[in-house]
Amino acid sequence: MDELQPADPRQVGRYRITGRLGAGGMGCVYLGHSPSGRLVAVKVVRTELAQDPGFRRRFAREVSAARRVTGFFTAAVVDAAPDSSTPWLATAYVPGMPLDEAVAAHGPWPVDSVRALGAGLAEALEAVHAADLVHRDLKPSNILIAPDGPRVVDFGISVAAEDTALTRTGMIVGTPGFMAPEQLTGNPVTPATDVFALGAVLTYAATGTGPFGAGSAQALNFRIAYEEPDLTELPSPGLEIITRCLAKNPEQRPTVTALIEELALVPTEHHPPADVTSQTATWIPTPVARALPITVTAPASMAPTSQPQPASAPPPVTVKAPATPATPAATALPPARPRTALPFWIAIAALALAMVLPAMDGEAALTHLADDSWPFALAAALSASTCATAVYMSRRTPVAPVPRWPRQLHTVTTIISTGLIVWMVTTLNAEGQLDILGPGAYVYIFGCAVLIYSLFRFPAPAE
Repeated sequence: MDELQPADPRQVGRYRITGRLGAGGMGCVYLGHSPSGRLVAVKVVRTELAQDPGFRRRFAREVSAARRVTGFFTAAVVDAAPDSSTPWLATAYVPGMPLDEAVAAHGPWPVDSVRALGAGLAEALEAVHAADLVHRDLKPSNILIAPDGPRVVDFGISVAAEDTALTRTGMIVGTPGFMAPEQLTGNPVTPATDVFALGAVLTYAATGTGPFGAGSAQALNFRIAYEEPDLTELPSPGLEIITRCLAKNPEQRPTVTALIEELALVPTEHHPPADVTSQTATWIPTPVARALPITVTAPASMAPTSQPQPASAPPPVTVKAPATPATPAATALPPARPRTALPFWIAIAALALAMVLPAMDGEAALTHLADDSWPFALAAALSASTCATAVYMSRRTPVAPVPRWPRQLHTVTTIISTGLIVWMVTTLNAEGQLDILGPGAYVYIFGCAVLIYSLFRFPAPAE
């Protein structure tokens, strides 16, 4: 949670604003306190959208529909003012950790945790669909992890935002990598659209990356529409249903009811009421469960300003306690998957080896710096440095977004390294002197090929 900026409101409706929770395409989300001290997430619409009469009408309809969503795994709407000069919406505050931050900080989840996550999300979507809504933007950052289950937030809002003045010029409502093919091809959006997104989310939770890899929005959208998902890294057995969720044809995807039945880990009768409390948070991987108390108790420091309602303070304490007993019960977190960092390690090794092997006329690049080989050595050193940065980004543990500059710098150094070797080979070929190339040059060429591949494995910036 960030501090309020000078332009941020201090009061929205009856809610006192004390912090900034985030921002998105619709507007800003703030931490608010009701008169009795209850915590709410207050979403204030952007000025540009508020001035669009069409958006305001759709927003009012969606707020009315969203009030009917009462599922346990959703953040319920508690108040709204769609007719205000600046429309806003207040939902129950969920003291949890976004799924994308949990995976980035602690790695992919084990099968049992992914199945429990999927069952909870399917129940949330069942409640959303029962209110005649389609989420359309189910993604890891819209899923909050709490000890007693996941919560889906921002349901129905993407429907309200569609076809406004801000989206009529060809913009697509959704997030690259987690949209269904029909959202990209203009076909009707149905509850099956959310099932596709659920399959992509579960793949991300189980492997640390989406089923269509990384890259630009255009590349991701093309793969979603025309290529099959890459599910080779999914652990098995137990997650086979993800393949059906990611079917191109919406009619071939399972319903959310079928998902709930298939993903349930243990029959209900095996959990008598006396054991329910002790089972809280055991579905979360151990490192995530340990991190949750820090996340959920952060807002508690602001609660004492509300004296009339002392009962509002205990919730952070009650959710904090189960995280400790969850430690022995939760499934152990698997080690970081090597496939993310492996291309970078191979590129570093190849470029280093290329510098010491004979590259041209029997001379190694490092011993020939005074002549023409220094650009190759410099490019190799820069590329190796950006590869090392990528390895660090893929293995670091602090919860923080990945900045864009390392990926951009890695792209630049890859282009330089590849361009140099292509220029050299082209020149020698034109002069008929390719026979003077030694093993160092060919290893350098291999390293450049790995660098190009690594562009698609570089940790993507957080959404």
